[in-house]
Amino acid sequence: MNQEQATTQEQATTQGTSVMTYRQALHDTLRSELIRDENVFLIGEEIGIFEGSYKITAGLLEEFGPKRVIDTPIAEEGFSGAALGAAMLGMRPVVEIMTINFTLLAIDQIVNHAAKMHSMFGGQVSVPMVIRTPGGGGQQLAATHSQNLEVWYAHIPGLKVVAPATPADAKALLTAAIRDDDPVIFLENLALYNTKGEVPDGEQVAEIGKAAVVKEGTHLTVVAYSRAAVVALDVARKLEDEGISIEVVDLRSLRPLDRETICASVRKTSRAIVLEDDWLSYGIGAEVSATISEGAFDYLDAPVRRVAAAEVPLPYAKPLERAALPTGDTLIKVIHEVLAATRFGE
Repeated sequence: MNQEQATTQEQATTQGTSVMTYRQALHDTLRSELIRDENVFLIGEEIGIFEGSYKITAGLLEEFGPKRVIDTPIAEEGFSGAALGAAMLGMRPVVEIMTINFTLLAIDQIVNHAAKMHSMFGGQVSVPMVIRTPGGGGQQLAATHSQNLEVWYAHIPGLKVVAPATPADAKALLTAAIRDDDPVIFLENLALYNTKGEVPDGEQVAEIGKAAVVKEGTHLTVVAYSRAAVVALDVARKLEDEGISIEVVDLRSLRPLDRETICASVRKTSRAIVLEDDWLSYGIGAEVSATISEGAFDYLDAPVRRVAAAEVPLPYAKPLERAALPTGDTLIKVIHEVLAATRFGE
């Protein structure tokens, strides 16, 4: 661990946990899995000598060497295909694609090959590979570098898609993804890398496909994932001062989707809002809304509302970018509208 990494990790007051950044949790998990299993290797652009565009792989080339930490040309389709072949032969590659926008250059390898090999070969081959990639707006990277394309991959049978919101989930879900025998799209959000949280010490392996109720509540359910789950939790805590009890469901996994946890929460609160950074139409929020309609319709006191990004290519100008992205204030406004429509508090 270098000096910069050491300064981001502090001992928490709770025994058995450490406070660290989302970035550090990813780094430490990659390192642990490289040590644990010699079949694990990392591959991607600038992950070696440059230590990764977001410094997730800092120090790993020096520790594990160029056969385990492989720098590649700027050729997403090529190195994703190489990782796919290695996975079919029993290796466990972890691919880093610089942003989810660049996965479009490898979409044939991901969708037409990685997702389908196990089924098309009658179960004779598995594809235990992970594709790590960040997305999201708010960083002034303009329209072609700030997208949330997770719904594209969540739509595909044969892929698993996870989107951790906290450092603890980043550790547990990345461990699970690397050890899974299916291809996993591991979604990160650029805005989360410097966020901090408590991470349990020792080995943590999440259950892919299981959502988490990160805050109990009784008046309304907010369903979210990735950065939006952090925003939702912050809003829920603020509204406690107004006597409003919000339950927050962090999806964590987009495919498989934990429909039962979503519906169980809405059956309890009778109101629901879905918050996401993606565009409104045809998104994850639309799928969650349909899930609630099918599994908890008779319990609803109001229509399901969705809070999402403006349906425009994300502007570069900071004020316009901020205006296009969903915020905590927007969520609070919609929560009040839903509660008022059901005569809450009267």
